[in-house]
Amino acid sequence: MPAPILQTQRLTLRGHVMADMEPFWAFFQSDRAAFVDAPKNKSHMWYGFASEVGSWDLKGHGGWAVCLKDGTFIGQVAIGQPPHYPELEIGWIFFEGHEGKGYASEAARAVLDWAWTNLPIDTLVSYIDPRNSRSIALATKLGATHDVDAARPGDETPDDCSVYRHRRAA
Repeated sequence: MPAPILQTQRLTLRGHVMADMEPFWAFFQSDRAAFVDAPKNKSHMWYGFASEVGSWDLKGHGGWAVCLKDGTFIGQVAIGQPPHYPELEIGWIFFEGHEGKGYASEAARAVLDWAWTNLPIDTLVSYIDPRNSRSIALATKLGATHDVDAARPGDETPDDCSVYRHRRAA
């Protein structure tokens, strides 16, 4: 199953294409990647990129490329659960120059709406580095609450990872 195309007022969320790899690589080489696990090399990046695409066939969810209406690729919102994640997560990254314009919240809301309609779940989590104030602010803006009792990925501690829980609206 390919990623469904989602439309918002200003954005198109689509499945990834090969041309998305270079902007991802540039992101991971920048300071903007300080709070995410960056790939060690392009081969390692390929594994993560391919998992965002392949998860659609394997699990019925995965990553969306977030694009402006003119086609400019500005980031990603994804729903995923790699083997070391205890729960299904919604996560996001946005490229330099596209912050502070509401694109991240607009895209993430579209993905949350899709999830509540299409997945048999009542909650999603966002695993966020506690120093990443921008992602914490976005999770909170989306209505997520800090869940101090939630399990964290792998051997991460509260110093490494805060868990924010998104709930289906009643």
